[in-house]
Order: sequence, then structure tokens, then C-alpha cells
Amino acid sequence: MSTSSSPTTQTFTEAWLPGHDGTKFYTRTYPAPSPRAVLLFVHGFAEHLGRYEWAHGEYASQGITVFTYDQRGFGRTALDHPNKSKHSAYGKTSWPDQLSDIEWWVKYLKSEYSELPLFLKGHSMGGGLALAFATRTTPSPAPETLASLSGIISSSPLILQSKPAPKLMRYVGGKASLLFPNLLFDAPVPVQDLSHNTAANEANSADPWIVQKGSLRGLRDMLSGGEQLLWNDHKHWPQSLPLLIVHGTADRVTSFKASEEFYHKVDAADKEFKPFEDGFHELVHEPDGVKERFVDECVSWVLKHVEEQDDTPSPITCSSKL
Repeated sequence: MSTSSSPTTQTFTEAWLPGHDGTKFYTRTYPAPSPRAVLLFVHGFAEHLGRYEWAHGEYASQGITVFTYDQRGFGRTALDHPNKSKHSAYGKTSWPDQLSDIEWWVKYLKSEYSELPLFLKGHSMGGGLALAFATRTTPSPAPETLASLSGIISSSPLILQSKPAPKLMRYVGGKASLLFPNLLFDAPVPVQDLSHNTAANEANSADPWIVQKGSLRGLRDMLSGGEQLLWNDHKHWPQSLPLLIVHGTADRVTSFKASEEFYHKVDAADKEFKPFEDGFHELVHEPDGVKERFVDECVSWVLKHVEEQDDTPSPITCSSKL
């Protein structure tokens, strides 16, 4: 375990921690000096947690402790050869494993921060996984695990692609994934489509922890899983679980319209949809004050729900002793 810092962010703690099946995960924790909530963050496809250092420092500075991890098959969890598990490899993943990973870390954080409200946030592929965590029946999280969440934030979720892959390619790839699930397949995302921030896009291109590939199984699960959210799984959303969806209207990677449609379909008593006009896929990197507004939107939503919980009267209990 080690501690790092930079002039523009809060100090964070790094650790390699075992997951539900013993896989070693590279993790970071951004501790808030006076924490009011804890947030579990799940990154997107072909990226890693280090791309959110500034944002997570901002969360911590405003009272929200952030725990995040490089997903199995990505980032250091897959590529850091001195530290990673022997069986870990780039792209080697599946939705059942990824959803089980989320449940594992939810339980971990609830045990580590038992007195704090716990929120789940995901971006892109991670945003789709966050939505799926609340709606999937296979594998379904334990009811008490889901009930431990105070809310879910999904930013630019991968429900549908902005430009869907050809159906024939999807069909052939799906069949091939049954025979060669871990075979890597090129899955490039043009960096100019990520944000209006040229420097951030160029940093993505030069990042050693990013490989523009995915496994056949991982790609199949990611794309079909998002479709199922829209077609059927939205019906399983727990009505009492608060939801915030944030999406840029000009996203060229994941479909803004699909997020809007999911929002209207889901039966949540407390739900919000926040469009960012002309925003690209990575709002967290958008220039001209957009990334600051995006972070403020998410932080404000979390803290609003923390305040609502604080104002809720505790249930009255009666002693059996007279």
C-alpha cells in the first residue's frame, strides 16, 4: 500500500486488493478529510482509474470519499506484470464477473465505511454496468447488498452505441466468442470523439495502460447487456433506489437518445436526467468549465441525498422490558 499526491488533487492511497475470485485488483482510495459519503466508481471500456484523478480529488475535497479500481481485463489489473494475478490478461472479462466484482466492492465498502451512505457511479461501459447492477436477475446482487446503496449515477452509459456495429459482425463475433472468449479484437474509439479537449485526447492516445482492443466475450457481453437494459431489464429497477443519468447531447460514442429512453422507462420514484448541451462522451475532460459543472452536478446530487437521509427520522423502537 502506498500514498501519492499531486499539486491539483487530494492525496490518494493505492493498494492491490483481492476480488471475489482471488483476482488482484489495482485500487485507489481518495479519502475525504471529513467524509459525508463514500462513492464506488467503475470506469469505462479500454481505460483505467488514473484518468479520473482530478475529478476524484474534487469529490474528496467536498466530503465524498472515492474508492475505485481498474476493472478486470483493463488497466494495471490486466497489464501491471509485477503485481497482477497470473491469470489476468488484457480484455479477459465478462459481465457476470464484472457485476460480481461490483457486488464485492459494494460489500467491502459497506464494511469499511459502515456509517456512511454509499453511492455507485459508472462511466460508459461502467455506467452500463452500474445500471445493470440494479436491474439484472442473473447474476443478481443479494437484496441487502442492493439495499445498502443510497443512489446510482451513470454518466454517458453504454446502453446503445451512437454508431452501432454491423449486425453481421455482431452475429459472427457472438458465435466466435463461444469458442474463443478471450481472443482480442480491435475495438478502436477515435480519440477526437472523446472530448473537445485536445490535450486530454492526445494523452489517451499515448497512455500505456490503454489498449484499443477487447475480448470477443467482453465485447459481446458489453453490447448485448446494454441492449437488454433498454429492452427489458429497466423493468427490474428498485423503485426506491435514486438514479441520476448524465449525458452529453453530442456524444459520438454512446447514444444520448438511449440514455434518455432508459430514463423515461425506468420506474424510479427519485430519478433525474441531466443533458449537457453539445457535450462529448467524456464530460469529465471537457474544457471551458464543462468538466467543473459536470463534477459539481454529481457532487451536489450525492450531497443532496445525504442531507435527505440525515433529515429522515430514525424509526421508533419499543423496548420489550417494562
